[in-house]
Amino acid sequence: MLLAQEPDSTAALTLKRAVALAIQNSRDIALARVQYSIAQSEAGVNRADFRPNLYTGSGAAYTSGFPAAPGGQGPSIFNLSYSQALYDPLLRGQLKAAEDRAEMRKLELDRTRDSVIVRAASIYLELAKVRHSLELLRAERESQQRIVDLVRERLSSGLELPMEVTRGELTLARIEQHVIQLEGSDQTLTVQLRDMTGYPPDQSLQVEPAETMVIPEQSASELSDLALRNSPLIKEAEDDLSARQHILKGTRESYWLPSVSWIGEYEVLTKFNNYSEFYNHFQRNNVTVGLSINIPLFSAKTAADVVLARNQLAASEMTVNNTRQQVRIDVQQQVQAVRELDAGREVARLDLQLAQESLGGIQEKYQQGHATLKDLEEGRLEENDKWIAFLDAEFARQKEELTLMQASGQLARIFQ
Repeated sequence: MLLAQEPDSTAALTLKRAVALAIQNSRDIALARVQYSIAQSEAGVNRADFRPNLYTGSGAAYTSGFPAAPGGQGPSIFNLSYSQALYDPLLRGQLKAAEDRAEMRKLELDRTRDSVIVRAASIYLELAKVRHSLELLRAERESQQRIVDLVRERLSSGLELPMEVTRGELTLARIEQHVIQLEGSDQTLTVQLRDMTGYPPDQSLQVEPAETMVIPEQSASELSDLALRNSPLIKEAEDDLSARQHILKGTRESYWLPSVSWIGEYEVLTKFNNYSEFYNHFQRNNVTVGLSINIPLFSAKTAADVVLARNQLAASEMTVNNTRQQVRIDVQQQVQAVRELDAGREVARLDLQLAQESLGGIQEKYQQGHATLKDLEEGRLEENDKWIAFLDAEFARQKEELTLMQASGQLARIFQ
């Protein structure tokens, strides 16, 4: 079931609804969630060493001479073994590192979710822009067609040059080319949005052209601080650093600190392995309970592991510092890009306003008989062009704002 409810065929798909459906149906998020579960399971495997472990088994063996099975124990027809680590610095370090890596997978899940939000919102906003632009261009095509027809009439009356007809037809052809390009973009974006949201293919997909995002007003320093606190990239690097620290600590402590475990053993020994010939008193049922303490003396592998862990920790520390610096630089660049695009949007808005006011003046002159139909249609063409330029500027600003909100960890608040 892709949709929780059958959407109203007459209702437009809102931006927040599109994002919610994209999150619900994302295959990337589902994969990241499975990978997070795997990481949690791996940590559980490491944690199992510190929890009770009970084993049982049975078998039979022929012995000649002293009765001993592989591993040094005597052959038994039934055995029950218990083990539980109480203190082991190396295993403890590996457990902590596994928990940190599981947290890294959780952050990767959050990062994947944010990427899905940005992609879904970008597709939605672009589709709304394309459809609005198509409406304007189709109206522009009609206006240009009227201009071409008018110029042809004037040509037949000897009032225009043939070049003017060609000029008008060229403009009309360019508009038609732009319409075809936008219709292709409309089809592509619609397919992408349906795929992300799970929207039924037999249902009309309507978007709201006026849909806007509520972006909080924040200074560059505030956004930079938020990014340094909330960036999944930094948190992942810090979790990797923490994991390396736990590994190094556990490896170094295993140099001199002992490992302590609870152990238990119950065995039922056989009667046909000549135990009575080697032991003064033979007893079939045997129980062993106690502590196993292993004290390290020297291990070349431990020394090599410490060197490796130390080098990996140094590399992880450099990664954290580099990631923080890169996030700070990226946020500063994104803030500047948003400022520039915001300024460009304001220019496009004023340009559109000027074209609208100019068209209003032409309409008044036309009603008074001081302007021709060609002047009026050309004024409408100019207004449509400015509208399309404004829509492009608005979309570019919104898309950059999405990227900035993703970097500062605020996407969930915008689309909650």
